[in-house]
Amino acid sequence: MPTTPDIPGLFVVQHPLVQHKLALLRDRNTPTKIFKELVDEIAMLMAYEATANLTLEPYPVETPLETTIGQRVAGKKLVLVPILRAGLGMVEGILRLIPSARVGHVGLYRDHDTLQPVDYYFKVPADAAEREFFVLDPMLATGGSAIAAIAKLKKAGATRIRFLCLVAAPKGVLRVREAHPDVPILAAALDRELNDVGYILPGLGDAGDRLFGTR
Repeated sequence: MPTTPDIPGLFVVQHPLVQHKLALLRDRNTPTKIFKELVDEIAMLMAYEATANLTLEPYPVETPLETTIGQRVAGKKLVLVPILRAGLGMVEGILRLIPSARVGHVGLYRDHDTLQPVDYYFKVPADAAEREFFVLDPMLATGGSAIAAIAKLKKAGATRIRFLCLVAAPKGVLRVREAHPDVPILAAALDRELNDVGYILPGLGDAGDRLFGTR
């Protein structure tokens, strides 16, 4: 998957199905039930792209006719780490693609006055250094929550981390890349800018509120 030329380390998934579903997701008239389904579907499609470089190892398989050599993903199981609460909407779609993945959690929310992340929960497998992590959050706006979540994973020992989001703002992407240049970012769209209260434009509104019907 090619990187975005003007922001190295950012990968925008241009698959037609992703872009089609993203347009429906942006529509203010899309109801909560359909919004959840779309987030789920886009996350699964993005995970397909994000896992393209996983390491494989050979192993013997008994077919109905003979023994052959198949391929399986090597190493410890992948860990999905949604940033609560909106990141939860991306988990189930990826789990359908990778049902053996573990799920950790990072509890962060953005203070609406300061736009800074507030930390309240963190739980991932103890053997973080041996695993690959996907940090999940539908929106990458100011980048504060993403930076904080990635920092907590690194403190726990993680060294292989990717950040998956649906919609990103240039400011947030640049901040994350500056703070964590070793962490690739996958997005379905790179939007224009942030407004004066930190919302992405054109964006899709508050993903958490739209996912859980609290708007």
